[in-house]
Amino acid sequence: MQLLQAENGYRYSLDPILLARFVDLKKGSRVVDLGTGCGILPLLLARLSDSPSLIGLELQPELAARAVRNVELNGLSDRVRILRGDIRNIKDLLPVGCADLVVSNPPYRQPDSGRISPSDERAAARHELAGGLADFIAAASWLLKNGGNFAVVYLVERLSELMTVMVGAGIEPKRLRMVYPHQGEVAKMVLLEGRKGGHPGLQVEKPLYVYKNSVGGRDYTDEILQMYEEHPA
Repeated sequence: MQLLQAENGYRYSLDPILLARFVDLKKGSRVVDLGTGCGILPLLLARLSDSPSLIGLELQPELAARAVRNVELNGLSDRVRILRGDIRNIKDLLPVGCADLVVSNPPYRQPDSGRISPSDERAAARHELAGGLADFIAAASWLLKNGGNFAVVYLVERLSELMTVMVGAGIEPKRLRMVYPHQGEVAKMVLLEGRKGGHPGLQVEKPLYVYKNSVGGRDYTDEILQMYEEHPA
């Protein structure tokens, strides 16, 4: 898979790869990615599935243009569409109930939390400068058909808020997997999937460890390596 990325702006991390491997993508699902960045998530999901329609929604014009180019580079223009727009105006952008699956790797940090990057692209990708958690989940709820799924990768420290907002928007948390840097350390990230109109009942999956407990601690575990080895080419 070919991807254009900015040298000094937003560059995707491991998170979208983890999310792409986590989602329960049913045959023929219509997918929307909220805050698509360079288009990595819909491109991955297009390679991993037979989904006929994947839409990446992106606010920043430079990122949206880059995502369009990435779709073209990978020959997926017949299935993947990049839409420039603000998730807070979702009702003006896409029809209600148009998606079977909504995914998102949204900004994790509140505007007053931590240092904001001098790069506009990176700042908006990490901090809630153009829509917060509730906005992303409200958009997901609008887009999802009843019984559709919402999958997200997020900070563990905001998990209780994430689940509360999801339930309030009619999306019941159904499947959760904690992501740990190393064994013996606390989890940093969480993968969570919920169902619109679903009944209560949460399944907690086995932990996901990113790095082996080796000297230096930066060697990927076999599971992470397998994700990269199976990374669609």
